[in-house]
Amino acid sequence: MSHWQNFIAGSWVDSSTSIEVENPATGEIFATVARASLADMETAVSAARNCVNSKVLSDCRPAERAELLYRIAGEIRAISSEGAALAVLENGKRLSDAEDEFAEAARYFEYYAGMADKIEGVSIPLGADYVDYTSYEPFGISVQIVPWNFPVSICARSLAPALAAGNAVIVKSPELTPLAITWLATACQRAGLPEGALSMLCGTGPEVGAGLASHGDIDQIVFTGSVPTGRAILHAAAERAVPCVMELGGKSAAVVFADADIDQLMDSVNWGIFFNAGQVCSAMSRMLVERSIYDQVVDRVAELAQGLTMGAGMDNADITPVMSAKQQQQVLAKCDLALEQGAQLVTGGVAGGQSGYFVQPTVLRDISAEMDIFQSEVFGPVLGIMPFDTEQQAWDLANGTDYGLVAGIFSNDINRCLRGSRALRAGQVFVNEWYAGGIETPFGGTGLSGFGREKGQEALYSYVQTKNIAIRIS
Repeated sequence: MSHWQNFIAGSWVDSSTSIEVENPATGEIFATVARASLADMETAVSAARNCVNSKVLSDCRPAERAELLYRIAGEIRAISSEGAALAVLENGKRLSDAEDEFAEAARYFEYYAGMADKIEGVSIPLGADYVDYTSYEPFGISVQIVPWNFPVSICARSLAPALAAGNAVIVKSPELTPLAITWLATACQRAGLPEGALSMLCGTGPEVGAGLASHGDIDQIVFTGSVPTGRAILHAAAERAVPCVMELGGKSAAVVFADADIDQLMDSVNWGIFFNAGQVCSAMSRMLVERSIYDQVVDRVAELAQGLTMGAGMDNADITPVMSAKQQQQVLAKCDLALEQGAQLVTGGVAGGQSGYFVQPTVLRDISAEMDIFQSEVFGPVLGIMPFDTEQQAWDLANGTDYGLVAGIFSNDINRCLRGSRALRAGQVFVNEWYAGGIETPFGGTGLSGFGREKGQEALYSYVQTKNIAIRIS
């Protein structure tokens, strides 16, 4: 049993109470973390405000902030092996995927280091009697509430641009996976991040999460998570008109036409829905297939699912456990409801493994737009498939939920792909490869998938506000 602490105002701080951390592959508790209190939260907010008021980040040369972020990236790479091994234990994911997550976190800091000195305003011509220009200023204190599925990389994708822009950040880490993320705080500390520029608190959502969202001295909230929690945060933020960036999940569809490369499609299915046990907000959870190849595609997907190995992350199995017993029960309940509503089970739909919280890779065919499995997020290794007859019907079905995070098109007809990319209601459209793109491409959704953008150059402007200066020349 190991014990971990919170990072507050440049120091590691313990607490009188702890949160237990479970290994989802075994169901066993293997560590504890100090449970942050409201007093800890106030200390973090005070330190962040002092950092903002000192202007130690916002007034330094942008090139200095860039150098700081590059140092943080180097420190992340130096500790990635230890951090990844810990991520496997608390999250259940494959070791290779945990290593990739730390590598991605380092890349976020490198990417936004390269942008820290390029946050440039513009000059606006108003005639000979005026000089008018804009500048970008940091919000101040950015509260970032991080989910449990990719805590290290998702934290880094918000933390890096926020620091690049000169903000102070308070991270509310997830109770289920609070350990590996602490290595980001270690990296920032070793790189020389000023005191108060980062605090990392592991407290409960109803206490510390809600406390931060409603705090009177917070300037911005960034949240990735469920729709109900997002709504609660938005309600609290609305009381003080605090700007937010919201990424609330999805129910994303892949549209497969008869001329698609089926082998290429299967690779995307493997990554799109079975990677990280389907616990990905942008997972390929629905597949719409042109009727002439429908049975062929269903058979190929079933063959793929049945050939996947199941096991612990350290074994680099194809299917790793879902996060918790509660998550396992919710996923299986969604499968049972789909069958009650008329979907046909192709494979899976039950728990797997000798211990831990495993769900067998599941394929359901003949789903319909009225079913819960079509409309609501499962967050597990469950793919629902249905046929379509016309192109317009495909776009309508893909757009037929309240979500709009990502969508995909599989076809060798470039004209059709371009038509579809315009027709699909989503923040990002993948063509012939699920998860095409990278940290350079903006990410975010519409509808219940939220608003605002992370990743890419566009994300940097989520962490600054525009000031206009208009000068009358006498």
